[in-house]
Amino acid sequence: MVLTGALIVVLTLIAIAKRYETRMVLCVAGLFMAIIGGNPLGAMTAFEKTMVNPGLVTTICSVMGFSFVMKYTQCDANLVQLLAGGLEKCKFILVPGAILITWILNIALSSTAGTCAAVGAVLIPTMIRSGIHPAMAGACILTACISNPLNPGFPHAIFVANLAHIDTMEVISSYTIPLLIVSGIIVITMTIQAILRKEGVDETRATKAIHEVNTETSKINLIKATIPVIPLIILVLAIPQIAILPKISIPQAMMIGALLGFIVHRKNPQEITKEFFNGLGNAYGSIIGIIIAAGVFTYGMESIGLTSALIDLMKNSQDLAKYAACIGPAVIAIISGSGDAASLAFNGAVTPHAQLFGMTITDLGSLSTLSGTLGRAMSPVAGGTIICATLAGVNPMDIAKRTAPGLLISLIALLIMFSVR
Repeated sequence: MVLTGALIVVLTLIAIAKRYETRMVLCVAGLFMAIIGGNPLGAMTAFEKTMVNPGLVTTICSVMGFSFVMKYTQCDANLVQLLAGGLEKCKFILVPGAILITWILNIALSSTAGTCAAVGAVLIPTMIRSGIHPAMAGACILTACISNPLNPGFPHAIFVANLAHIDTMEVISSYTIPLLIVSGIIVITMTIQAILRKEGVDETRATKAIHEVNTETSKINLIKATIPVIPLIILVLAIPQIAILPKISIPQAMMIGALLGFIVHRKNPQEITKEFFNGLGNAYGSIIGIIIAAGVFTYGMESIGLTSALIDLMKNSQDLAKYAACIGPAVIAIISGSGDAASLAFNGAVTPHAQLFGMTITDLGSLSTLSGTLGRAMSPVAGGTIICATLAGVNPMDIAKRTAPGLLISLIALLIMFSVR
């Protein structure tokens, strides 16, 4: 049965890589393995349990509700315009500056595709007008979209926190330094690439591009521009190490941010309310939906004996777990364009047994999560890649070729950092 299970897993990964509906593929594969294992109802029980997990549902849904309100009220757009305006005045630092600004905004906006759309729509034309090569401009935005694991509503951090029975902020703090180091590597490698490829600021390109790009900008509302980061500030000030504010939950912080969005917009309260609840529904259908499907898939692997076989294999070689967590999700993310399915499946099946491999649940889960995040940022078929390529007017593969070198070096650095812990 183990070999049959391994074959099903391989076929599942191929189906995800071919961009079949991820939730359908995971659910069907999990149910099929459960049937072979003799307990199809167990797969349905796993589905049911994940549906009502309060730690996952309330946090992720509230974050997405807040995100939808920020988009409707254009608070996120004002924040992007504010930062982009300052960047255009310092053309000599455009490449590292664009990466840094996008990196910061990706924490607040969380969604990779959303960040690429909102930030890219402003920064990519700005960079092209300044003479940056279009493919390099798009690559700078995409490669910076690896910071969303620092958002308290990041679903993988919440998932790992639930496995480890700790607070989400503890998980985030455990991988903050590795992620900062990786981000520094990316800034350096992208800047070097721009120099070696001669794709940095170029006056000839700038003269040509300035006539082709729409330079119209709207007046920035400074109050609106501050709203997207307020929930993050509240949560940071409330962590035990700082404790300037009393302890506050992630849903509470997001609701405060949404209410502030109501206040500063000062019109269409009915529409804003609809957007908030649309965000809740979108979160449940897309993000929670994948987590539920991954839970069914994980149960299927357990019922057919594949999980125990993998654990036995990894117990005989503890380093194998680290390599699998670092390389596996990244490869699947590159092929499929999604870092979610592989990371969630790995974290559901293998990460709970991390102590058997000489690691903590937090470390193994974090390594898998960051691996999927980095892999997605060098995938030519990822939604964010396609958005950046469209805005820059280039082929998605041209974007991926520029993000890959720095991200591959970053993967190696991650493996080293988590190996020496």
